[in-house]
This record gives sequence, structure tokens and C-alpha cells, in this order.
Amino acid sequence: MEQSSSSHVPRIKVLIADDNPFVREGLRIILSTYDEFDVAATVNDGKEAVDYCQRHEVDVALLDVRMPNMNGVEATKLLCEQTKTKPLILTTFDDDEYILDAIQYGAKGYFLKNTDPERIREAIKAVYHGQVVMQEIVMDKIKSNLKEEAEAAPKIDKSLFTERELDIMALIAKGLSNKEIAKQLFLSEGTVANYITSILDKTGLQHRTQIAVYYLTGKVG
Repeated sequence: MEQSSSSHVPRIKVLIADDNPFVREGLRIILSTYDEFDVAATVNDGKEAVDYCQRHEVDVALLDVRMPNMNGVEATKLLCEQTKTKPLILTTFDDDEYILDAIQYGAKGYFLKNTDPERIREAIKAVYHGQVVMQEIVMDKIKSNLKEEAEAAPKIDKSLFTERELDIMALIAKGLSNKEIAKQLFLSEGTVANYITSILDKTGLQHRTQIAVYYLTGKVG
């Protein structure tokens, strides 16, 4: 007896948190047109998002930044600490403070609401599969902000890291890519990636953007 060649692929459970009902409903309608998503809930603020994710299985939470009772950055911190839900910031605000805090607290992505729906779709899927995604304009703001601060003395405990790891952290904080770091330090990209893995292991951080924030602030989260 032949088995069916089509295998059931579980849908990605998504929560939408936004205090604007038109935005909530608009996102729900858009995401519902894609077969791979199951919009588990739409909520009004960060507290409702955290409460729901603590009681239900949610894969990815789309969070606005400015919401009553609890904002999206605070919700990101609690979701990462208390649930398995992966936060993805989707907002109209690209303030540096919000971006850096959200990343530091574990946000897996940061996009602006005027992003094309297809890119939001791909971002949700990428976050679900363990990737970190940032819209270009957001990455540019991060790099600009970090470059301005990178000349200041780092606030980390240097004794935790090798000299080469510190070199790489400093260059990450200046916004350089792995390829650019490899070229500047005369290393292979694979070697740079290995050093970054070592840094992540020592700090408990999850991705290179968090390394930059940590290098400049001394804060892990």
C-alpha cells in the first residue's frame, strides 16, 4: 500500500499584540491568507501577550513597541525569560533606544509596519526557524548608533575573553560583517565564526548584534 507523498507541516502559531484594533485586524487578515500561519490570538498590550503565551503554545509573537500596561520591549524580556515564544518587533517606531533594548532582551527581529507583507511573512518564518532578522533601515540605525559609541572604552570584563575575541567584539560593535572582520584581521570567515561562537558561549548571548550591545554597555540582558 502506497503512502501519501504529502506530509503534514505544522502551522506556525502567531500572536499579534497591538493597541490599535485596525492594525491587529489588518495583520490577522494578512497572515490568515498564508497557509503556514495559525493566528492563535490578537491582544491589546504586552501584558496580555505575556499572559497568553504563558498559558498557550505560541511560536512567534508580533509585538508593537508602544502599548498600554506593558510595552513591547518589556514584553520581549518576559517572553524570553518565561516562555518559548520568539518575539518579533513590528512597529512604527525606529528609535535607537527601543531597538537596542529589544535586541538586548532577546528580540529575534525588528521590522517597521510599512514593510511589505511578503517580507513580514518571510521574517516570521525565519524567526520560527531560529534566525535573527532585522530590516535594513533598522540595521543601519544600529550600526550608526554603535559606531558613534564604539570609540568609548568598553564596559565589559576583559579577563573573560582572549585578545582576539576582544578584537572581534570591537569590530562587531563598529558594525563590521564577518567578511569585513576576516579581511581586517587576516583570518578566514570560518575562524571568525568560531570566535563568535566562543563569545556567545561565554556570555550566554544568542547572536552577534547582542554582542555589539554587550560590548558597549556591559549588559547581557
